[in-house]
Amino acid sequence: MGLTDIGEFGFIRRVRRGCLIREAGVVRAIGDDAAAVAGDPGQLTLVTTDLLVERVHFLRESITGVELGHKSLAVNLSDIAAMGGTARDAFISLAIPEDCSIEFLDAFYDGMKALAAEFDVNILGGDTTRSKQDLVVNIAVIGSVPEPQMLLRSGAAPGDIIVSTGFLGDSRAGLHLVLNHIATETPAFRALRRAHVLPKPYLREGRFLAGTGAVTAAIDTSDGLSSDIRHIAEESGVGVRLYADRIPISDHLTAFCRGMNSDPVDWALSGGEDYTLLCTVTPDSIEPVCRRYKEKYASPLYRIGEVIEAKNMEIVQPSGEVKPFDVTGWNHFR
Repeated sequence: MGLTDIGEFGFIRRVRRGCLIREAGVVRAIGDDAAAVAGDPGQLTLVTTDLLVERVHFLRESITGVELGHKSLAVNLSDIAAMGGTARDAFISLAIPEDCSIEFLDAFYDGMKALAAEFDVNILGGDTTRSKQDLVVNIAVIGSVPEPQMLLRSGAAPGDIIVSTGFLGDSRAGLHLVLNHIATETPAFRALRRAHVLPKPYLREGRFLAGTGAVTAAIDTSDGLSSDIRHIAEESGVGVRLYADRIPISDHLTAFCRGMNSDPVDWALSGGEDYTLLCTVTPDSIEPVCRRYKEKYASPLYRIGEVIEAKNMEIVQPSGEVKPFDVTGWNHFR
């Protein structure tokens, strides 16, 4: 069945079921020209948007509808997480080509709604239109954060400790498998592909870290470790020193790189779309923050380096040699 069988408004009626997860504060949802929500006192409103374009961000023949729906929302939730916020409402806009089946679109919304329900996010509206060729997904997410707790990229200071909430480089390896049509029959390859198509947004972790009062800067790893840590350095007017043997590398990436005869640290530095949080934490608070984090999430905060005064981008090799590292990663116009 195609969209021509049900039309634009039939499609809207079809997808609106299950979109309203949390009714409190919602004045109007899908069905009017705009959604209306009541504001919370003492909170800042966060707004983020991401655009995903077929053949730029994904290949429709290499991803399921459920996976694309999950990922499309996850990348926006990750932006809210990086600000220390709570995601509230999402708006979904699609440009749909004629060859995109209603079954694929149903699965797309299934994946999105499942993730929205996990994080108590309402889907309140959006737009649909026809595309001549490719599927285009645009999502906007609104969130909130207590004003004193908002995390920015600009607060890092010399001596702060750099941490990551998860492994780095897995998504890039998963993308390599997808682009090269490599079968994901082994557990390692399946895990790497999953890291790419079903990323985890660290919303709860970001909210916890913001609440500690010890995080001075934060960003999500959408573009890659080297690129994203540079954003913090530039916005804060500082430099960074990473330690190669402290960068969190999964066993799956290690196995993959062994077969590729490549260094997993290079994949971590130049990857992207891992969507872990990179944070800088005050040195006097790092021990209690790491301890409380591990107790709460049964997973460590990985200490991967420190902020330095000199505006250098350095990495310390296991041998002790200090080298500058190249800033690589995703850049749409290069």
